[in-house]
Parts: sequence; C-alpha cells; structure tokens
Amino acid sequence: MKLALSLTARLTLLFVLLSSSVLIGLGWLLNAAVERHFIEMDRSLLEGKVEVLERLLASPPDAQELQALDEAVLDMFRSDPKLKVFVRTDGGSTILAPPDLSFPDQAINRKQVEQADVLFAWSEGDSRYRGLATTMQTALSDLTPFLVVVAINIDHHERFMERYGRTLSVFIPVAAFLSGLLGWWASRRGLSPLRLLQQRAASVTASQLDCRLPEESVPRELRGLAHELNCMLVRLEEAFRRLSNFSSDLAHEMRTPVSNLLTQTQVALSRSRTQHEYQETLASSAEELDRLSRMIADMLFLAQADNGLSLPSIQEIRLHDEIADLLEFYDALAEEEGVRLQASGQASVRGNRLMLRRAFSNLLSNAIRHAGEGGEVRITIAEQSKTVSLIVENTGDPIPPSELPMIFDRFYRAEAARPRHGSTTGGLGLGLAITRAIIHAHDGEIAADSLGRRTRFHVTLPRSAAASAP
Repeated sequence: MKLALSLTARLTLLFVLLSSSVLIGLGWLLNAAVERHFIEMDRSLLEGKVEVLERLLASPPDAQELQALDEAVLDMFRSDPKLKVFVRTDGGSTILAPPDLSFPDQAINRKQVEQADVLFAWSEGDSRYRGLATTMQTALSDLTPFLVVVAINIDHHERFMERYGRTLSVFIPVAAFLSGLLGWWASRRGLSPLRLLQQRAASVTASQLDCRLPEESVPRELRGLAHELNCMLVRLEEAFRRLSNFSSDLAHEMRTPVSNLLTQTQVALSRSRTQHEYQETLASSAEELDRLSRMIADMLFLAQADNGLSLPSIQEIRLHDEIADLLEFYDALAEEEGVRLQASGQASVRGNRLMLRRAFSNLLSNAIRHAGEGGEVRITIAEQSKTVSLIVENTGDPIPPSELPMIFDRFYRAEAARPRHGSTTGGLGLGLAITRAIIHAHDGEIAADSLGRRTRFHVTLPRSAAASAP
C-alpha cells in the first residue's frame, strides 16, 4: 500500500532537500574559494622569495664566492623554517638543497621544458609542500641559467581545511534540520486556509446545506477553489431542495389515488353489491390506476432526462405540419372550451418527432385549458439565422411573477392563482417539466412570461442544417 504524505510533509521534505542542496553547493564553493585563496597566498610568498633570489644571483662577486652565496641564501630562508630552496645548474649540478627535504624530479624536469613558472604540491612523510619552480639568469657565464625551486610547508593550510570540512559536515545537517523545522512551520501556516476550508466543508450536512466557504479570508490562489466549491454547494442545495420537494410531492400525488382505490375497495367489500355497482367501482378504480400509470411513466421519463435523455431517432421535422396536426387533434377540445386556435409561420428542425410532438402537445393543451371561454391560443413559428422560435400564446388569467420561475418544476401547479376553465380535474403537474426536459434534450431552451391577460411560452430550437443551407 502506497503511503500518501500530507502536503505539509511534502513541502517540508522539499524544503529540506532544496536547502540541503543549496548548503552543500555553497560549502563546496566556499571550500574551493578558500583553497584558491591559500594557493594565491603561497604563490605570492614564493614569488617574493624568488625575486630576492634573482637579485642575489644576478651579480655574484665571482665563482669562488658561491659558498658565501649559499650562506646568504640559507640565512634568508633560515628565518622561516617552513620555507625551503633548491638550486641546480642547467647542466644538472645541484648547488643548493635542503638536507631534510627532497624535491620532486617530475616537477623540476617539467620546468625545464616549459616557459611559465610552475606551481606544484607534493607530500613527503606526514608533511605537504607547495613549490614554485623557475629559471633565472646569473652573471656567471659558466653557471647559467639556474633552476630554482622555492617551497613552503602547507601543513597549517591542510589542518585549517580539515577543520573547515568537519565544521561544514556538522553545520550542513544542523542547518538542514533547522530548515526543515522552519519549512514545517511555514507549511503549517501557509496551509492553514486549507484547514479552514476543511472545517467549513465538514460543517456542511444534509440539514445545513446553506453553509458557505469563506472566499475573502483565503489566499488569492485558493479563492477560485472556494468559489467553485460554493457554487457546487449552491447546486447541491438546490438539487436537494428539489429532491425533497419532489419526494413530498410524489408521496402526496400518489397518496390520493391509492387512498381512493383503498376506500372504494373497502366500501365495495363491506357488503354484497349488484353487478352494476361492482362495474362502477372497477371503472373508478381503472381511472385511478390509469392516473398512477401515467404518473409512473412520466416520472420514469423525467428520471431518464436527469441522466441524459437520448434521442432514439433523429429526422427532419417540419414544425408547421406538426402544429397543424396538433391543432386538428385539439380542435374538438378547443371548441368545447370555446377557444379559438390560430397558427402562423413555418420552419424545420431536426429531432425526434414523437418527443417534440409530446412537448408541443403539452404546451397546447395547457394553453387551451387556461385560455378561458371565448379566449384565444396563437402559435407563431419564426426562423432566425441559427435558431427557430416557437411561441405558444394564450389569453386568460396571468401567472404571478413570483410563480413564473417554478412553473417548470415537477408537481408544481399554479391552480389557485390560475383556475382552469371547463375541466374540474387537475393534471399531474409534470407536463411542463417533461416539456422542458424534451426541449433541453434537443439543445433548445424554453421560457415563459405573463403580462396582462396574455401568457407566452417561448421555445428556441437549433435550426435545421438543411433549412439553413442557401
């Protein structure tokens, strides 16, 4: 099982790794800089001694006084026991050499073939030396040129570098540990807004969906996340509210027919009845069962719409022909209600014929029921550049503005404010919800407005590609 580290632990480890890398790199650079500094110090010191030797060897009194020259050179180096000197003629004769130190022949021989002064280091026993080899001229023609090697003991430099390395080996882990502590503290402080969001999110329950995350009190980088989470909570609250209302409305709607069926059955079984009375009871039960069957079918349809309603067959639909067929079908009902039906315009869309016919049928029947005796229902079809609009307008009592946003909700009926004319039985309150689901499945939109004594349902659908072609 893979261990999932917290953000604080990840940031702390990252901070430790970065700080350790920086410290190690800085220690390496400082070590190299100190080493270069020591080398330059030694070079400067050795070059100074070489200049003194050049002045001494430039004009000796004569060849017989070389012994005196040796003493002068030895006196110059005797003041600093760390300094050593080696002098050899071009022919290979050693003129001066310290008794307690042997110079490396490789470096000396290399100087004989190179022009630049050579700075080199070597070890002898437990000591380490750094030397400078150079050639210099003298007034003695038979002894020129001289090969001179000046060296210095650098044990004190080595001891310093060793102590410096031990200090770094202790300092870097301690500094990395302290950096880790500081990184952990900074991560905890920096991630505190996330813990605040977590606490607020934990307070959101089914009974407290109105809680919102603090957008202004979190850093700018988290405000987008907090905003989207708040929008999600708004959607959840709305969906939960609708689900709660739907559950209560469904229970209420189903309770009435079930109660009617139970009552009728109990009454029928209370005593012996005639065949005609049994037939009437069965007919009434059949009406209630039909009501339940339609309700269940509509609810299954809306459940499919909530999960992405699919269109089984797509074809070219001439809206004016479909509306003409619906007007012919509802002509008898309109005549019974005393309502005039009118239609104008033409357009074509692509969609499922049966589903669109059901949506338009719901709008038309709803308009006829609420138009009132002597009223009018007008259907207008119009084409725009990319869309087709279909407006179903009826006269009659208006829908209150406060109820317009809810008329497409399931089981919602504004019957108290808009009594239906003619019929005395109410619908299921699912027609407009089904209509909206069908329109949305066809990538369309539906809206309603009610002004004065006229109510309009405005449907917008994508225009058919074939109809849009010139």
